[in-house]
Amino acid sequence: MNKLESIFKTNKPLIGMIHFPPLIGYIDYPGFSYIVKKMLTEANVLERAGFDGIIIENNYDMPHVEKIPATAAEMFASLANILQKEIKIPFGLDVLWNDYEVSLAICATTSAKFFRIPAFVDTVKTNYGIMTARAKEAVLLRHKLNLDNVAILADIQVKHSEMIDQGKTIDQSAKEAVKAGADAIIVTGKWTGDLPTIKDLENTRNTVGNFPIIVGSGATIENLSILGKYTDGIIVGTDLKSGKILDKSKEINLKPFTNKVSEIKSILFAKKFNQIFVNR
Repeated sequence: MNKLESIFKTNKPLIGMIHFPPLIGYIDYPGFSYIVKKMLTEANVLERAGFDGIIIENNYDMPHVEKIPATAAEMFASLANILQKEIKIPFGLDVLWNDYEVSLAICATTSAKFFRIPAFVDTVKTNYGIMTARAKEAVLLRHKLNLDNVAILADIQVKHSEMIDQGKTIDQSAKEAVKAGADAIIVTGKWTGDLPTIKDLENTRNTVGNFPIIVGSGATIENLSILGKYTDGIIVGTDLKSGKILDKSKEINLKPFTNKVSEIKSILFAKKFNQIFVNR
């Protein structure tokens, strides 16, 4: 049994993403009570719909930074503490842009079971600067904090970025991530809402064998049948939200933070996922 299976009680987890509205100190911060209410409403929707887990993310904190401010980190931790008391399914964290230290600190003080790290073995250029690969540091800190049971979900050649090493293939990134200590690999498209290419999924699967692969962007009800051929799990957020998609040539986030996770969309997505990933 791999670490993901022990956490989610299935070897093919469906993980729902909850995007926080802007946290304290960021433009359009709507207040703590607003964020708590929205988070808990969406978490309950995902749990009732049959999702295996939840991941929380400070997606609307603009501009992103590699290490988030202390005030935002404290609020993130407070939200995680509130969430753990309200749901039964496991949850994890993605502290953007690449703050594995805050992620692990929250894991140490809450029941969070996993965290996502966008720059694990790939150093990348983003709109917010260079994000340096932090695999060694993250794995060492996890061990130092006695959190080896916490799973690392590591992006490879992550969206919203350009590889510094332009000649590095996704196969190489996948091998490095497994060797460096990831518990699952996340494969994404180039942007929020973009599906990974079939070539990238095939190459990654052929490279890592039975090692867990999770799709981290672009999953929809319509393409789940394709993804089921190559992957072991899905992280989905944007597709579950109400409202229309914004123009991706002008917007980083494809839907406003005020748009909520739809209960109907979540139920239909989970139902279709269970049909496709039949060997769960």
